[in-house]
Amino acid sequence: MKLNLLSWDAQRPDRRAITNCIVTISLGVNESLSNELTDILLEGDAVEIEIDGKDTASALRALRKLDIDYEIIE
Repeated sequence: MKLNLLSWDAQRPDRRAITNCIVTISLGVNESLSNELTDILLEGDAVEIEIDGKDTASALRALRKLDIDYEIIE
């Protein structure tokens, strides 16, 4: 499943938690790439990631917990 991470709504986003979340839920994303994606997201641009279909519910729950807005692409 592909997701577009749109923005974060937290007043003080936890950069490390967002980076770890992206590494955990995304397919083929290492820590270095996750740092870059986090920077892009915190600058206000959308980021596209792919997650494993088996872990969709827990991945979406983790994003909501971090106040990250997302849209499902496919």
